[in-house]
Amino acid sequence: MKASAMVLEKFGGPLIEREIEIPTLQRGEILVRIKASGVCGSDVHMWRGEDPRIPLPLILGHEGVGEVVEMSGPAATVQGERLAAGDMILWNRGVSCGHCYYCSVLKEPSLCKTRKVYGIHRSLTEPPFLNGCYSEFIVLSAGTDIFKVGQAVDPAVLVATSCSGATMAHAFDLGAPRPGDTVVIQGPGPLGLFAVAFAQAHGAGQIIVIGGSPERMALCGEFGASLLLDRKKTTGAERREAVLSLTQGRGADLVIEAVGYPEALSEGLELVRTGGTYLSTGYAQPMGKVELDPYRHLVSKNLKLQGVWVSDTAHTYRAMELVLGRQALFSRMITHRFPLREANKALEAMADKTAVKAVLLP
Repeated sequence: MKASAMVLEKFGGPLIEREIEIPTLQRGEILVRIKASGVCGSDVHMWRGEDPRIPLPLILGHEGVGEVVEMSGPAATVQGERLAAGDMILWNRGVSCGHCYYCSVLKEPSLCKTRKVYGIHRSLTEPPFLNGCYSEFIVLSAGTDIFKVGQAVDPAVLVATSCSGATMAHAFDLGAPRPGDTVVIQGPGPLGLFAVAFAQAHGAGQIIVIGGSPERMALCGEFGASLLLDRKKTTGAERREAVLSLTQGRGADLVIEAVGYPEALSEGLELVRTGGTYLSTGYAQPMGKVELDPYRHLVSKNLKLQGVWVSDTAHTYRAMELVLGRQALFSRMITHRFPLREANKALEAMADKTAVKAVLLP
């Protein structure tokens, strides 16, 4: 039995459709038929060769929802539900060792130095070969944390929970706003949309989004943003004045960088109030350096500057619950759906920001 998969063989080149033999499952592995695979903005960076973690050849895709086909031994969800063939599931994109200092002492498995992510770390040449979601099938490793999904749920709506949703859930674990706080979000893409939804769920008073895509900005408004600042039609000084005028001259209580560009961080540090919090979530690969004045930006403001690296199972769960509670709204994030063999078109749609979120449907 073979699976069709779209394979990245050369950075910057087109993904190539390949037929891959489905291997005999090893103990604890699960064969899953992919029902929906998310095309993430970070996939675009990987495709271009901008992410140093990527081994070639590679089946891209770290966001997936699918149907259990076969299991090698009994398996259960993180909530203790026994799995069976035909069950629809969502899984944590990363598998950590569970035994290192970060996993066992700090209880932060997202920092595990041997953490492996589907569609990122494991080449097509590494068993069990079907290691990414741009494929008809994927083989989940033993130790993968799994959630069961209701059959009535559109799998495409859930794919982003395992990446942008989970990452933003992690961010809000590290620096959640208090009820009534003013939150500024830099970036109206999937990360920014989840930031708006989580900020609203935490009771933020004002939610300000900065971005340059009219379609994405309009969607942020539907998600609950109270002010939209178009960075193509305003200057940095004008945006800062808008934030100060809404906060009695103080600045935002919380600023969230969700774009991954150094210039955004430079601007964001000017928008957060003294004693406030700045969360940087958008850097999944090296994107250059930023100049920082430690006295003015950090110490004299008593600023909390927090980096947010990926996520763990708890964050995936919180993002999943957020989406399940607002499925109709989050379905609007899925602007483009492509068959698997059109994965190159999906990457291009994400690269030029034609799509807010593109999904592959094998």
